[in-house]
Amino acid sequence: MELDPRRLRVLHAVAVRGGVVDAAQLLHLTPSAVSQQLAQLEREVGQPLVDRSRRRVGLTPAGQLLAARAERIEQELAEARRELARASGRVTGPVVIAAFSSAICHLLVPALRQLTATQPDLEPRVVELEGPVALRELRTGGLDLVVAEYDVGGPGATTDPAGLTAAPVADDEYRVVLPADWSPPPGCVRDLADRPWVVGPPGSACGRALERISAEYGFTPHHAHTALEFPTVLALVAAGLGAAIVPSLALAGTRADFVKLPALPVAGHRRVAALRRSSGSGPDPLTDAVIAALREAATVLGLKPPADGAL
Repeated sequence: MELDPRRLRVLHAVAVRGGVVDAAQLLHLTPSAVSQQLAQLEREVGQPLVDRSRRRVGLTPAGQLLAARAERIEQELAEARRELARASGRVTGPVVIAAFSSAICHLLVPALRQLTATQPDLEPRVVELEGPVALRELRTGGLDLVVAEYDVGGPGATTDPAGLTAAPVADDEYRVVLPADWSPPPGCVRDLADRPWVVGPPGSACGRALERISAEYGFTPHHAHTALEFPTVLALVAAGLGAAIVPSLALAGTRADFVKLPALPVAGHRRVAALRRSSGSGPDPLTDAVIAALREAATVLGLKPPADGAL
């Protein structure tokens, strides 16, 4: 019985992604091509590997056994890539990175510009994606690295998501920004208790930061406007429609007269981290190289290393 490793990879993708369509997306194939590969593999082994009796494709016991072997082969290939990278000092091949908008613009773009100049065989692909969808793609192999943010001091700030490992990149201080024409200038955050706020969506790092800070100062903020992207937040602030909490990174390139940065107490910080799949064989050299470049880009921008020294 001759087994084609390429077809084993298809079976492994179906097992990980939970279906033919999602596996096809991961492998950059059509669903029809995936089905054909599975049918050919079944002919090679002489028994069914896919349970087609259900609406969503599942694997038979034989299919599960073979998919587990395929996973071990993938792990061995990953280890071979690590050993070659350590021996040569070069990283080669594709790496798919997801990040939120401001991280792409101010961290990932300069990091990749520098990295591809020194490692020309690296093939980066950037996807603007965040939140639970990005984490699912990372866990199931659609992404290799996710640049994420979280409010330091908020829930889950010190816990790596299941099956993933976080590599801290930098700490990014929050700033309270006000419309340039607001008067009189507030002396502290409590002076903004009766003013409108431009807030992040529920669950966002800046949204959690405002909840934490307003509780600390004893007021309930008036959520006048909700915006996801920082250019939108800053445009609303500049128009006089509310105050906001934004990280320093969001202010990169902003005109000094666009919004006011009052001398208010520091509002804490968010942590920018790079998430990747946990591996018993050690970190992948491709993601290692990207993380190192991200940290260098953060240093150039003046962002602080993680306060707990975790690098």
